[in-house]
Amino acid sequence: MRIGLVGKPNVGKSTTFAALTETVVEIANYPFTTIDANIGIAWIPLRTPCACFNLVKRMEENGRIIDSDSERKGSICTPRTGSCIEFRRIVPITLVDVAGLVPDAHQGRGRGNQFLSDLANCDALIQVVDASGTTDIEGNPIGEDACNPEEEYDFLLHELDAWISGILNDSWARGARRAQAEGQIALVRYIHSQLSGLGANESIVTTSLSSFISENPDLDVPWTWKEDVVSQLASNLREKLFPVFVAANKADQADPSKWMGLKQRIEERGGLIEATSAETELGLRRAAKAGAIEYRPGDNDFTISESAELNDAQKKGLDALSKRIENMGGTGLISLISSVVFDRLDRIVAYPVQDESKWIDGDGKILPDALLIPQGSTAKDLAYAVHTDLGDGFIRATDARSGRVIGADHELANDDVVKIHAKT
Repeated sequence: MRIGLVGKPNVGKSTTFAALTETVVEIANYPFTTIDANIGIAWIPLRTPCACFNLVKRMEENGRIIDSDSERKGSICTPRTGSCIEFRRIVPITLVDVAGLVPDAHQGRGRGNQFLSDLANCDALIQVVDASGTTDIEGNPIGEDACNPEEEYDFLLHELDAWISGILNDSWARGARRAQAEGQIALVRYIHSQLSGLGANESIVTTSLSSFISENPDLDVPWTWKEDVVSQLASNLREKLFPVFVAANKADQADPSKWMGLKQRIEERGGLIEATSAETELGLRRAAKAGAIEYRPGDNDFTISESAELNDAQKKGLDALSKRIENMGGTGLISLISSVVFDRLDRIVAYPVQDESKWIDGDGKILPDALLIPQGSTAKDLAYAVHTDLGDGFIRATDARSGRVIGADHELANDDVVKIHAKT
């Protein structure tokens, strides 16, 4: 799972990245603070209780004594990555924070196509926009009404479309000749060969090409298409390759009227936009790391630690953070990413184990892995997600909840616990 953070310079991308990954990166109030892409791990809570909740219930029903760490409030799993407290499992996703994008990046301005290349193979993009409108389109802090958030949104989509269009138009004649000789499947394969480095597969290309042709019934055959038609196809492909969702950042500093037009427009098209405050999330993470407060990713509130010894300035700062998240109902970041992962990218969680009766791995760790996989994934897909060798040697699987043997094509459900049987 890989999500890119994109947008013009100086809108809070690096602050968002630092808050979500708890990684130290350079943050400053001027354009192009980020030069090379930052890559890190963010943590999001699952929407359903960890499977160790069901394991605890099963053990209790069988009269078994449960050895649980009181600080974890009942959780008994041993996550290899992330954590689980009170059956609230935190799982990893990869975030990519790229340099700010300026108009005409596809022609080489700013960091040019290097910016765009950094986005290759992302499952989705979150565009961070300046909801306060205080930075111009190049990211310079000008003041009120420096830029309209809708303008930010439009220019980023234009740059992505122009990037893909440039790749296709540069060699369209050669690909179209194949289609003329061999039919549409040849065109699909050609487009796939051009865009595979961006994460395209033949399924995406086939779906996009078919929908584009059906939506434009008056089009002539592909080998006659001009640049403007290929550019329209590029836009259609971009929607499948890089679905874009929006973080209306600095919303705690903004008059809602500044970005409500963008919100209405995106939601009318079935898109996703959420008010966020990366600065607030970063402040909460740092305070939690210092032991001043109790706060976990996705919480809409925090409590001051009993052991914390705070001076007046720290108390004042925490009070300000409390008021911000009360007004916004949270910082918006985890809520947005959760919606992207579970609602828009349709991910479910599955727990692979080696012992279907005790739900442990070979080292005796309880439910060590909670893997995010696409909805519709099969038992064999899960085997490949664990390790290529496990997928190649797949024989069968066992549903650890029911004890039922399942085959390679069995479609998994959310929260399934699965034992994979494979040739060694």
